[in-house]
Parts: sequence; C-alpha cells; structure tokens
Amino acid sequence: MEKMKAYVRTSASTQEVELQELAIPKITEAEVLVEIQAFGVGMHDRYVVPPNATFPYVIGSEAAGVIIKMGSEVSGFGLGDRVILSSSFQLKGGCWAQYAAVSCEMLVAMPHSISFIQGAAIPVAGKTALESLRTLDLKPGNTLFVAGASGAIGTIVIQLAKNRGIRVIGSASSKNHPHLLLLGAEKAVDYSIAEWKDQIKQWMPEGVDAALAIHRGTSKDSMDIVKTGGKVVTVSGDKVDSERETKVEQMQHQLSIQEAVNMLIQDMVEKKLHLVIENVYSFEQALDALEKTETGHARGKLVVSMEEA
Repeated sequence: MEKMKAYVRTSASTQEVELQELAIPKITEAEVLVEIQAFGVGMHDRYVVPPNATFPYVIGSEAAGVIIKMGSEVSGFGLGDRVILSSSFQLKGGCWAQYAAVSCEMLVAMPHSISFIQGAAIPVAGKTALESLRTLDLKPGNTLFVAGASGAIGTIVIQLAKNRGIRVIGSASSKNHPHLLLLGAEKAVDYSIAEWKDQIKQWMPEGVDAALAIHRGTSKDSMDIVKTGGKVVTVSGDKVDSERETKVEQMQHQLSIQEAVNMLIQDMVEKKLHLVIENVYSFEQALDALEKTETGHARGKLVVSMEEA
C-alpha cells in the first residue's frame, strides 16, 4: 500500500495535530487525486472536522497542486492540470498532506500566471471576503470599517471594496497601518489604544455606513462606530443585539468555491488584486504556521509549500 505524510487530528476528544504516515487516499469514479504543491493555513484548520469523521483525520481545507489520477466520470480536467482545490469537511480528509482526493466540483483550473503558493492562499479567505461584501451590499461612495483589516480576509476585502468605489477604514496594529493604506484603505486606526473610536468619528462624524467584524469579539465595538440605521456583518458568528436601528447580520454563504475562486483569479490576472502572504513555511514547519495563524496576528495569509527547504 502506497503511503504519504500528512498532518492529522488524532482523535475527536483532543485538538492535537501531529505528522503521521497514512495510506494515499483512493479515489471514486467522480474524484481526482491531487499531488499537493502548497496548502493554505487557516485559523480553524485544526477544528474543521466532520462530525462523523474517522481518526486519524487529515486536516486542512485549501491547497493547490497537480492532478495525477482521475476517475472515469471526471470531465473538464486532465492529468497534469494545475488546480486549486477545497477539501473542507470531506470524510476522506483534508489537504495538509502530500496527496488529496477531491471531487471535480471542488476544483478550479489554475492559470500558469498564478503560482501554487498564491493558489493555495485564495479559497477560504478569498471566498469569505467576496461573500462578506455581498452581504454588506454597499454602493460606491459608501464607507466601511473593517475590524481586523490586516489579516488574510481583511487585506482582500480592502482591495475588493476599493475596486467597487467603497471607502475603507481598517483597524490593525500601528506597524501594519502603512500596509493597509497601500492596499487602498483611506485611514487606519490602532485597536489597542482607547481613542480609536474617536478617531473614526473624527473621520466620519455620523459614523460609517457599515462595518465588517472578522474576528470573534469585534462586533460590539464595530456597532459603536456605525451610523444609525447602518449595518454590521459578522464573519465569526458573534451574537450581539441590534442598537440604534443598526442591522446585525451573519455573513451569508452565497457562492460555490468555483464561482468565488474564478472571480478572484480574474482580478489577480488583471492586477486588480494582490494576495498578501506574510510567510511561506516548509512542510516540516506546518505546525509552526498553524500556531502563528491561531494567534490572530498574521499579516495576510500563511502558506506551506512542499518545495520550501
């Protein structure tokens, strides 16, 4: 039996992740086997496990690689194709491994102008950013506050919003402010100082039209700087009560992974979107990357590359 190296959750009762040697997954007639070249690192990767999963369970939900085996019912792809893939909540496991089996519905063709590292960084943060903006439903000229703007989702949101004529103010540590302004934010505030809400009110006295609360615990503060009758969209699922006729809404999943990634690829090809990747780790350093992401202080995305020394 052919083996591969993979990062796995060892049981349902613990969140421990370790590197193990497992059998390479077998594919059905509707699946392909992808040789993973790079995978994205997400804050929830160790927790995203199907309720009926068997252990050890390979973690991870986004990657890029090359198709090396195909089922007879697969169409639209060929052996050797470069692809971006999503493997979230698959019973067969995720993509923190040398190989992953996925259905063709979870594949997106990747142009040669995009690297495997870039491709691996797109699916989760990119899809979330697109769906957040759709849920916000803002118009050109509207103002948007992004709480946690320097992370993987926030750095994409800033650019997509600017491309749509939306004026953005973002919160981040002061060292990341120049970076937010470079991406297209009009103003940046430091969430660690007491006066940050006052700074926003100086910029927009009546409050901003809407806010995007990416991290857990940021929705209430976001509501404080939204104007009466505005909207707060939460990504994390924060439960907060509406105030001053402010609408609080959970981000809505509206796009398939193929729709979302293809839209983002087009923006990248046209140089309208730059993926912020703070660091690229080797396969052996993957747990370091996971722990760094879980701090919530990464700038942009972290990616693991199989080619990194």
